[in-house]
Amino acid sequence: MDGDRPRLSGVAQAEARMTSADGFLEMLERSGLPPLRGDRHTGEDFRAEAVSRDLGPLRLTELVTPEGECFRDARSARACDSEMWQVEVVTRGQVRAEQGGSTAVLGPMDLVLIDPVRPVRFASSATTHVTMLMPRHLLRLGADDAARLVGVGIRGDRGPGALVSSLVRDMARTVDGFRAHEADRSAAAVIELIAVTLASRLGDVRPVEDDVLRTRVIGFIEARLSDRDLTPAKVAAAHHMSVRRLHKLFQDQPLTVAALIRRRRLERCYADLARRNTTVAAVAASWGFADPAHFSRLFKATYGHSPGARVSNDGALIVNDHLVGPGKDGD
Repeated sequence: MDGDRPRLSGVAQAEARMTSADGFLEMLERSGLPPLRGDRHTGEDFRAEAVSRDLGPLRLTELVTPEGECFRDARSARACDSEMWQVEVVTRGQVRAEQGGSTAVLGPMDLVLIDPVRPVRFASSATTHVTMLMPRHLLRLGADDAARLVGVGIRGDRGPGALVSSLVRDMARTVDGFRAHEADRSAAAVIELIAVTLASRLGDVRPVEDDVLRTRVIGFIEARLSDRDLTPAKVAAAHHMSVRRLHKLFQDQPLTVAALIRRRRLERCYADLARRNTTVAAVAASWGFADPAHFSRLFKATYGHSPGARVSNDGALIVNDHLVGPGKDGD
């Protein structure tokens, strides 16, 4: 686990009941969960509960929430969340999760893989569900496979998915009495079972040829965002196609190849600027922006404030994150 999250095997980390939607989401973020913003909830009285526990490197949080919606946009990304994978398991009610162009409609026992640093939207009935966080390096999920799996629903009533759902449902409230080495070995077994479940689902996801190729291109881009020479021409050459063919591959997508590279670099910079002991110039250069002035213009056009205003001297946010809506690319 990273330094921001304590590693206390089998110990309750947070047990809370909240009567405010905003207060509840803030409490979850303080407890280490990836940040979310509330969109709406129904009914006059908001009531929610959360219980968090750790099992070695696994963090499990059982949430009881009313009907409503919440979301995460690119501005909410935190650097520490890029080191984690998130798995949502529903135990009561229904949840709709949207990420990466996929929509998963989840019933009791169903699960979905979520990337904690990418935009996501949840809409649910009154629900009980478990959020599970695990280090990315332990799950060993490649970029291509991850791109095909995020936001894709996995049934929890059969196959390896049923084992994961049953374990997670029980573990959220009964992880107690583990010695450190026992917690680590148990967590490793759970993560391996999740890997088997994802691999099984991957075999059911049969994208058409263009989707497969597009996924490979996106994985290639994600792995080389820090390369200043990363251009559509270089991407096309690496995949043995013409630039025209590459552009055609993305013609029905929300972003062109160039815009995708720019957007993902900006998202990485936005997350890194929240770290302490760094400078705007260093962050921009580390993610392939050779011209600081150009980077500043793009950043401000996308997020509504300069990169220098992203952090104060001690790393605390000092800007109003509601200035600009999600989805703008800074063109």
